[in-house]
Amino acid sequence: MKLAKLIVLSLILILIAGACNNSITKQAPQKPNIIFILADDLGYGDISCQGQTKFQTPNIDQLAAGGMTFTQHYAGSTVCSPSRSVLLTGQHTGHTPIRGNKRDDKGNWPIPAKALTVAEVLQQNGYVTGAFGKWGLGSPGSQGDPNKQGFDEFYGYNDQTLAHNYYPAFLNHNQDTVWLEDNSGTGQGTYAPIPIHKQALKFLETNKDKPFFMYYPSVIPHAELFAPEEYIEKYRGKFLPEKNYKGSDEGHPRYKIGGYGSQPESHAAFAAMVNLLDDQVGEIVAKLKELGIEDNTLIVFSSDNGPHLEGGADPDFFDSNGPYKGYKRDLYEGGIRMPMIAWWPGKVKAASKSTHISAFWDFLPTVAEIIGVKAPEDIDGISYLPSLLGTENQAEHDYLYWEFHEKKGRLALRQGDWKLIRYNVFIPEKTTTELYNLANDIGEEKNVAEQHLEITQRLLKLMESARTNSEVFTFEKK
Repeated sequence: MKLAKLIVLSLILILIAGACNNSITKQAPQKPNIIFILADDLGYGDISCQGQTKFQTPNIDQLAAGGMTFTQHYAGSTVCSPSRSVLLTGQHTGHTPIRGNKRDDKGNWPIPAKALTVAEVLQQNGYVTGAFGKWGLGSPGSQGDPNKQGFDEFYGYNDQTLAHNYYPAFLNHNQDTVWLEDNSGTGQGTYAPIPIHKQALKFLETNKDKPFFMYYPSVIPHAELFAPEEYIEKYRGKFLPEKNYKGSDEGHPRYKIGGYGSQPESHAAFAAMVNLLDDQVGEIVAKLKELGIEDNTLIVFSSDNGPHLEGGADPDFFDSNGPYKGYKRDLYEGGIRMPMIAWWPGKVKAASKSTHISAFWDFLPTVAEIIGVKAPEDIDGISYLPSLLGTENQAEHDYLYWEFHEKKGRLALRQGDWKLIRYNVFIPEKTTTELYNLANDIGEEKNVAEQHLEITQRLLKLMESARTNSEVFTFEKK
């Protein structure tokens, strides 16, 4: 009897131990997957959940319905390359390595090897990393090559000049050149966002059992206005009078490099392009659900800068900048205040909004806090994870800062509700000083610099101290 009791007791202890081990296993889930979807030149008002009425973006709207919308989120810059540099390094344009759209003899000016990117932080902590879309931070083989900046895989446009065109001659896959063929049967060539998207979905499938970071910098709806016919036909004739872009090439530009070959019906083309981007966002979410990993995946959606005016684009027709003043290359709100949606089922409250003032340089420290590592010390960002999770300990920025090296030099600084803007910085006799109170003037219509001289002087001094000199990107008259 004693032996029988011992056997029963042993079995009970084994079962208890097994249950405890199972409990421990359940309490230690895999690190969350992270996806950052970056639209290109998409304005604050270009998605229907933020006021777009001429066309709908149901999949992006579903992200917002299932997650959190940040209503005061800012891009890193008002043009492409520096905005991306800010996002990846966590440093604003007064400190980040790439502060403008500068080029060397091989392509975009390379982000230096010493720069620490969010991809490198994640890669060093067990993440598989991939970038799919438009890079713009260094040519293949340079120190700015995405494979040297923390990305295990890259597929897309390495050079942003090539990314002006939707039917390019080639794309880059890591160190390989992928020559594109006419697989559409139309004589156009290959619409590049489609194979890029397929590679991104393949990355998700391949790495579904590992923690991954997918950076998805879409080229849509940048510059040249072009969309596949099946999308164009949905909108043809719906946005009259059409702008009928006169810069269009005869026929369809195949394998074009540089310049804009927009379709003549640029209103329809723009809506069609955003429709395609929205479908691709929906397909990413659908793939996560198909793979059963949606509850362990954070998606952040934003845009690199405000709406552009090139290639037949008509942001005023679509009210692309919403209630804000300015476009791409402006440091008014319309050029830098961006849509930002965070979706993380079970973590981020559905249909929630945050008024927390945040910016691209906050992404790196947010990611660091999510995975439980210390953020680099030489960054300007602060984590917005408390806002995402709805906790009470959200830190706030003392100020936000931007510098823009084109258009005779432009500067902006926001502290609380006050925003200081300076234009024509490289021409002292023409330099403007503008102060706005965004609490009651979101359209930046009333310059109150003269009425608040003390605040203006304080922000001017802060603006002077907000940057460090760069030997490459000197902030002076060119």
